[in-house]
Amino acid sequence: MAPSFNDGDSLFNFVVKEGNGVKGLVDMGLTEVPGRYIQPPHHRINNQQVAGSLENVSIDLSELDGPNHDQVVRSIVHASETLGFFQVVNHGVPLELLESLKVAAHKFFGQPAVKKAVYLKGVSPSPLVKYGTSFVPENEKALEWKDYISMMYTNDVDAREFWPNDLKEVALEYIKTSSEMVQKLLQTLIGNLGVTLDDSRFNELTGLTLVNMNFYPPCPNPDLTVGVGRHSDAGMLTVLLQDGIGGLYVKKGDQSAADSTGDNEVWIEIPPAHGALVINIGDSLQILSNGRYISAEHRVRTTDIESRVSVPIFNTPLPEAKIGPFAEVVARDGVARYKEVIYEEYTKSYLEKSLDGKKSLVFASII
Repeated sequence: MAPSFNDGDSLFNFVVKEGNGVKGLVDMGLTEVPGRYIQPPHHRINNQQVAGSLENVSIDLSELDGPNHDQVVRSIVHASETLGFFQVVNHGVPLELLESLKVAAHKFFGQPAVKKAVYLKGVSPSPLVKYGTSFVPENEKALEWKDYISMMYTNDVDAREFWPNDLKEVALEYIKTSSEMVQKLLQTLIGNLGVTLDDSRFNELTGLTLVNMNFYPPCPNPDLTVGVGRHSDAGMLTVLLQDGIGGLYVKKGDQSAADSTGDNEVWIEIPPAHGALVINIGDSLQILSNGRYISAEHRVRTTDIESRVSVPIFNTPLPEAKIGPFAEVVARDGVARYKEVIYEEYTKSYLEKSLDGKKSLVFASII
């Protein structure tokens, strides 16, 4: 039987406060998208804006330690300066683990709502774990067609005590097996700027890790909705596992914070590639590089075919870390394009708003 809600509050309570999520709507036999999920036209993914997909050329990270080192570095730097997104293979994360992550995500979100709702904000046994839907639903005029579970990593003991039983071991292994890759990528990008960091400063800029599992149920009207709205990530570097369905789009060209009208934009799809992981630059690295590296604006499309999952790892500065353009880069550029900010204050500003392009960067911008 299709669900019927008398007003927006009853839908909000069902989806958000009671923890049923978007999946709860779909499981009730939803045949059309409720008005609360219909996006304004300029936030929808318009087919006229999509200009094909990223050339399916993945960067082989195993060659960073071989004779092709310089060529691989150039590929990483070029992608980070132009699009802010690239895919990598031979990254050190076992392929069977990638498959296990997708299976675990489907299993978790396939549970009855009551089992997921124990991790809702305000009732979760730990602030390290949060289950929810959309981005900041309390502040959004139109909700995203997405449910998620977010797990913050502090140490193995806390993870094994508080993370969901069906997720903790596979998620921990994902973090551990990807950490060397993340360190190499960041050292490559920072070193290319002519900057050398001691271990303490590097850890300050990369010391917080979160792993999310995102679930996008099939949508009866995908052209009216989004899985994730247009945004850039706040941290340093994001590692993303896609499934085979696709739907991730990246804005090409002008990445200015002010351009979020949707007019004359070009978006390209990041196609799923078996065994590959998607890497994207975050706002913190754009700020540190004084704008040389691009924190790419991206969004996720919904589909009416089948459920989609993705599993990102967000590698971010510690909350107390100061992020501002590296002095060496400012000296070379002759101008600082961003002011120094405390990362915790930056993320507070980021989370207070609904997703809307790169407007979050205004908080740190000078020019």
